[in-house]
Amino acid sequence: MLEILIAFSILALSLGILLKIFSGGVNTAVVAEDYTAAVQIAESLMAKTGVETPLLEGQDSGVENEKYNWQVDVVSFVFNPDNVDATTTPAVLFKVKVIVSWGNGNANDRQVELTTLKLINKTL
Repeated sequence: MLEILIAFSILALSLGILLKIFSGGVNTAVVAEDYTAAVQIAESLMAKTGVETPLLEGQDSGVENEKYNWQVDVVSFVFNPDNVDATTTPAVLFKVKVIVSWGNGNANDRQVELTTLKLINKTL
């Protein structure tokens, strides 16, 4: 009788550990899904900046899927080595930064930030 009681105790303990492992895996999958969605939103916003929306200095923000808050910052990027005259260059360089955040609005919010440089022709 004692052996059966010990066997059931070991079985209960091992099932508890297995359930903890599976629940941790599910939580990790949910977080990974959120990061994947946020990166896709950020890449989409970055791709359409300068194509669908004009590439002008400024800031834009919004909400996607009622969960992800996004912000796009566009600033001119000053790259002026000693031998280049900025007034005669035929193009302008802009730094585009996209931040996508989600969470409950507290310090534990998660965010993804992507930054790139985009070049436009001055004659446009």
